[in-house]
Amino acid sequence: MTARNTVTGGLTNSKVRYSKLASDDDGYIDLQFKRSPPKVPYKAIALAAVLFLIGSILITIGALLLAGYFEVHDHRERTIPVLIIGILVFIPGFYHLRIAYYAYKGYRGYSYDDIPDFDD
Repeated sequence: MTARNTVTGGLTNSKVRYSKLASDDDGYIDLQFKRSPPKVPYKAIALAAVLFLIGSILITIGALLLAGYFEVHDHRERTIPVLIIGILVFIPGFYHLRIAYYAYKGYRGYSYDDIPDFDD
C-alpha cells in the first residue's frame, strides 16, 4: 500500500492509505456483518439483584408471619400485604436476573439488549 496525498477542502492529508479493492467485490465487506461486543447494563442488573433480594426477604417474612412463627396478635391482617409486595418485587428481579444469566452463558435467544438500560 502506498501513501498518497489527498486534498480535501484545501487541506493536505498525507497519512491516508489506499488499497485496491478485489475484482470480485460485490459491495459488501465482512466487517459490516460482524456483531459488536454486547454492552452489559450493570446498573440494571444490580437493580434486578436488589429487587430479587428484597422480594425474597419479604416473601420469607410474609410466609413466616402467615405460618405463625412470629407472634402478631394485634395486626394479623398485615401478613397478606407483605406477601403481595414481596411477590411484586420478586418477579421483575428474578426475570431480569434470569435474562442476564442466560445472556452471560450465551444461550440462544437471550442477550443483554433484552434488559432495559438506565443510561439513556
